Amino acid sequence: MNPPIGVAVVGAGYWGPNLVRNFQGSPAFHLRRLCDLDVERAQRVLGGYSTVEVSADLGEVLADPSIDAVAIATPAGTHLPVAMAALRAGKHVLVEKPLAATYQEGLQLVEEADRRGLTLMCDHTYCYTPAVLRIRELLAAGELGELHFLDSVRINLGLVQRDIDVIWDLAPHDLSILDFVLPPAVRPIAVAAHGADGIGAGRACIAYLTLQLSNGAIAHIHVNWLSPVKVRTAIFGGSKRTLVWDDLNPSQRLSLYDRGVDVSAPEELGDEQRRDILVSYRSGDMVAPALTEREALRTMVDEFARAITTGTPALTDGRSGLRVLEILQAASRSLTEGGTMIKLDEGHMS
Repeated sequence: MNPPIGVAVVGAGYWGPNLVRNFQGSPAFHLRRLCDLDVERAQRVLGGYSTVEVSADLGEVLADPSIDAVAIATPAGTHLPVAMAALRAGKHVLVEKPLAATYQEGLQLVEEADRRGLTLMCDHTYCYTPAVLRIRELLAAGELGELHFLDSVRINLGLVQRDIDVIWDLAPHDLSILDFVLPPAVRPIAVAAHGADGIGAGRACIAYLTLQLSNGAIAHIHVNWLSPVKVRTAIFGGSKRTLVWDDLNPSQRLSLYDRGVDVSAPEELGDEQRRDILVSYRSGDMVAPALTEREALRTMVDEFARAITTGTPALTDGRSGLRVLEILQAASRSLTEGGTMIKLDEGHMS
């Protein structure tokens, strides 16, 4: 058994308390400090009987030799200076999504972690849900066949952000899931984005992203702050089967349909039929794979510990965060250019 990893959480706002709870519940970690400029808020998060130290001084936290790792839950604009300071202090780093405010800032963090041999992980929480882990397994095992399309909807009457549009707020979830579940040989190669601001917020409140994948498939993502109903669904259509994920249906989150379209290749046909490609429709059974319910954050924390102790990349490492940032920046550019298709340059964005 390895001794517990000393960890500090930076940020006691919206997400920080969730990290505090899961690090405290993990035998792999020893939560030593909670850092926030608002000391009273941090103390409220910990409760009156906690032995975890509270500090408003990041430098003091990073100078503590008992702290091996830092989890950052602060606004995206602060991720570069806070995470860079932690890496330079020799700490392993977990960062909330997005990895940084821009691709170039994210690249600086990835390169610094590589230079120092430290773990840099992005908390793409949805990737650690039992449903998404199963989707990844099914795609990797070829259970769906070749992926033909992904259609994802993430809409609700949401909190209109002051500093970012709906793409940067909600689409990182779907883009990180796509990056996580796609087979290694398949990747997004271009993206187009269309958006609207129906309430005069000064930024897109509704958006549609269309991604071209390297295998010829298409992915479509709808994000929306203005919907009176909450919908969290994704449909993965493959050549063999189609998978439907309804995240708001705890009794049946996944449904696997043996239904689809079969096309006979010309070489399989006789001479008289060769001019026509035969299309046939397949209607088979629906199976609902059983899932073990487990909090995604606990699985994510376990993965952070595994990456630190083994020295191998986390499932959602810094590079996965970079790939998501690249698509977000390209989508923003497409939005300003009226929805043009922007090619993804395998990480060489300006």
